[in-house]
Amino acid sequence: MCGIVGCTGSMPVKKVLVEGLKRLEYRGYDSAGVAIQQDGALEVVHRVGKVAGLESELACRDLRGTCGIGHTRWATHGRPSTVNAHPHASCDGRIAVVHNGIIENFAELREQLQARGHVFASETDTEVLAHLLEEAYAECPGDLLTALRRALQHVIGAYGVAAVCADEPGVIACARKDSPIVVGRGKDASYVASDIIALIDATRDVVVLEDGQLARLTPESITYFDERGREIEPEITHVDWDVDLAEKGGYPDFMLKEIHEQPRVVRDTLAGRMVGGELSIDELGLSYEELNLIDRVYVIACGTSYHAGLIAKNLIERWARIPTEVEVASEFRYRNPIITPSTLVVAVSQSGETADTLAAIRDARIRGAKVFGITNVVGSPVARESDGVIYTKANKEIAVASTKSFLGQVVSLTLLALLLAQTKGRLTTAQVRLLFRELGDTAEQIERILHDTEAIDEAAYACKDAASALFVGRGIGSAICYEGALKLKEISYLHAEAYAAGEMKHGPIALIDDGFPVIAVATESPVYDKLVSNLKECEARGALIVAIATEGDEEIKKIARHVIYVPKVRDCFTPITASVPLQLFARAIALLRGCDVDQPRNLAKSVTVE
Repeated sequence: MCGIVGCTGSMPVKKVLVEGLKRLEYRGYDSAGVAIQQDGALEVVHRVGKVAGLESELACRDLRGTCGIGHTRWATHGRPSTVNAHPHASCDGRIAVVHNGIIENFAELREQLQARGHVFASETDTEVLAHLLEEAYAECPGDLLTALRRALQHVIGAYGVAAVCADEPGVIACARKDSPIVVGRGKDASYVASDIIALIDATRDVVVLEDGQLARLTPESITYFDERGREIEPEITHVDWDVDLAEKGGYPDFMLKEIHEQPRVVRDTLAGRMVGGELSIDELGLSYEELNLIDRVYVIACGTSYHAGLIAKNLIERWARIPTEVEVASEFRYRNPIITPSTLVVAVSQSGETADTLAAIRDARIRGAKVFGITNVVGSPVARESDGVIYTKANKEIAVASTKSFLGQVVSLTLLALLLAQTKGRLTTAQVRLLFRELGDTAEQIERILHDTEAIDEAAYACKDAASALFVGRGIGSAICYEGALKLKEISYLHAEAYAAGEMKHGPIALIDDGFPVIAVATESPVYDKLVSNLKECEARGALIVAIATEGDEEIKKIARHVIYVPKVRDCFTPITASVPLQLFARAIALLRGCDVDQPRNLAKSVTVE
């Protein structure tokens, strides 16, 4: 959530900041602003709403400054408003800061600063940084970087921060702890951002700051420092993905583009994983001997990633026969889970920077667990803090509602389940090869689903005016339903819940009346007949049943008003194929209801606070 961009060079930065903020819109935000050095002062401009509104306001201002910082904010402390939008300034207006993360001791700091005469203009935690920096700068005038380092020594929490001062033309100081900061040199300028995508037009060689590191940017150079203020030489990362990956490529929205990219994600995630007839995950970071000792698995995740974990639980227990629990990351760290050196903790995060998941990783490592990450972002905190990692190969995902990253996670977790089963001797080499081949076949099966979406659109039209909906399934199908319901809630704002179908009689069936939508994952499985019985109970009460069914199933038409067929696959691979029509179903309803499918309200792509 939130986005930071900054630039210092020889040309006016107004346009550069706006374009960088536009690139960061995918993260979710409610306001935007910039601070630009101008004629010995700082010009700070805020706007609630889209970056386009900020751009319109800036177009009316003659801002020629060549150094500045910008921000898109997603509210944590204080409602969305102009005064709460970043950047935030010091009392004298000579210093401005932008910040991602949360300052946990902000209330205490605010009280202390107010007692010393500081006047606050906003409700945010971030503003304490501006005032702390003002005090520190008074002790070391002309050295913004040192002042920032000293100010941050008072802060407890997470931060990615950038600051400018009217008294130091052309200088940007930035620092990072638990919230990403990326720095890079362009041809004639220096840049800082919270995400590489904001810098991609300017440079392909970037430095991702580590926790505790700082950087001082000038038009001519960038200097890096550790938390003690000692100059360091950081590692440079070369970005080789194309900028076109961040564009719509002819699709009407990013969500549809990313749904259509899922066959490629499956193929890329599996590429190179079968070597000499053996499953290979070299980056696991654990030996086969260590894997063989694993006797308990925790999958920790949030949101969509949690649903991928529910699927992983089914597969790991089915194939490897290892007890597996799926935990919401925000709860895992607080409930004193049973962890031993033979416990494997699998952390799943699209962004690799989810605050709750990172905290859970650190807690698990302290307790002696082996930690393995599943993420989409190379070099992300989850990747760096895990013993090993599988990258989902989804490339940049722009739409807030995860689609291709989710499928990449499911495929990656399926690989992990196969590897554990192979290591434990629960599956033979021949069985693993067969399953791997069938897993690869799902890419073509997704393409078939995407080729004809007429039945999906018809079902969406029938459900568009509903006030609520139920998603039901049995076995692994129930896990798919949780993700289907989340997608519908996220982008259409239509209330939806998911249940194991056998639970319908224990309460939810009371909701059903004439025309109430019930969306069922009714694919071929060992519990298909049980599910049909549950659906008949819904039909008897007038439910409008939409069924995701296996091609060739004619019986389901007797109880479902709308049937969406998917290719026949082994039950364990149903989550990969059946999830796609549910993504398209949610998108179609959202569009019919006039919703923004790429940037749904109140949501952020990357949740870097608890």
